[in-house]
Amino acid sequence: MREKTEKCVVTFPTTSASMAMEAACREENVPGRLIPVPRAISAGCGMCWAAPKECRSTLEELVIRRKLMIDGIYAILL
Repeated sequence: MREKTEKCVVTFPTTSASMAMEAACREENVPGRLIPVPRAISAGCGMCWAAPKECRSTLEELVIRRKLMIDGIYAILL
């Protein structure tokens, strides 16, 4: 079994919002990937962006600068 590590998870109200986040992160070389939302968190669309915990401030800045729609940003063990 893989050891769980703390991740920064961004949730979205819609699938298109999650896809916009994925595109923005790819354009700016921000690490992470779309995954199903963990059971411990509820979200509108069922998808979330998971990234290393060290990327939280980068993700927050990206969301503000690009005016991306999100539900929330969480720290969770995955």
